[in-house]
Amino acid sequence: MFNGSIVALVTPFDQAGEIDFPALRKLVEFHLDRGTNGLVIAGTTGESVSLTPVEFCDVLDRVTEQVAGRIPVIAGTGSASTVRAIEQTRLAEKHHADAALVVTPYYNRPMQSGLEAHYRAIADAASIPVILYNVPGRTGVDLLPETTQRLSQHDLIAGIKEAVPGGGRIEDLRIRCGEDFCILSGDDHSCLEAMKNSANGVVSVAANVVPAQMAALCAAARERNWAEAEALNQRMNALFNILMIESNPIPVKWALFEMNLLGPHIRLPMTMLGEAFREPVRDCLRDLDLIST
Repeated sequence: MFNGSIVALVTPFDQAGEIDFPALRKLVEFHLDRGTNGLVIAGTTGESVSLTPVEFCDVLDRVTEQVAGRIPVIAGTGSASTVRAIEQTRLAEKHHADAALVVTPYYNRPMQSGLEAHYRAIADAASIPVILYNVPGRTGVDLLPETTQRLSQHDLIAGIKEAVPGGGRIEDLRIRCGEDFCILSGDDHSCLEAMKNSANGVVSVAANVVPAQMAALCAAARERNWAEAEALNQRMNALFNILMIESNPIPVKWALFEMNLLGPHIRLPMTMLGEAFREPVRDCLRDLDLIST
């Protein structure tokens, strides 16, 4: 169910700072038309920590209604608080999400025993699949493969989004967790390497900008057409780099603004892309034929 190119969708805002629902609808249609295999709604790229519970529910309601079961809709429900993560996961269930993506608790940095207990408590309280999300560079804690292996035995823990780059981590997870456990890369730069080492796909920031190309990359990898996958990966490498020039999702939201898919607005403490970086973003988009010269 969870494979291929799954976009970590941005949340568009209007000039008043409210969710721009017409732009959101336009974005979802953009992905449905271009072969994206799944949507992550209100994840970290979607500025989840800036959304109120009411906004979280409104976004899910509108997206799931529009998608109408054509591709999976995965809700970001992680929190540094186990109680809060359970509440968010139950809200996601109520508002028709197909699964919950749960980032490791950030800042408080629990031990592996605490991480395991955290995820078990969430999965025990859930009725939809739970996908673990490990991104040590953002959270300050690493969900180790041996902990993931134990968690993979839970009936509702369906997979992991693994953002530790490199094929070795993916290969270790596959050996430990088996073929039925879904492993998704969480890093655009190394997603091809991850798929060469048995990852099922990627939760991608770049797919916001190049959904058809990321879907084609994942399809080529699934068919083990490595020459085509390498060519696509090389073509997008400059984009992968440019989307890291400031903290995510600042650059990707500006790129989508340049593509006329949403406004430039972002919620504090994030700010719009620095002026020095705007022309390099435009140059990259022009090179990919995404905006006119």
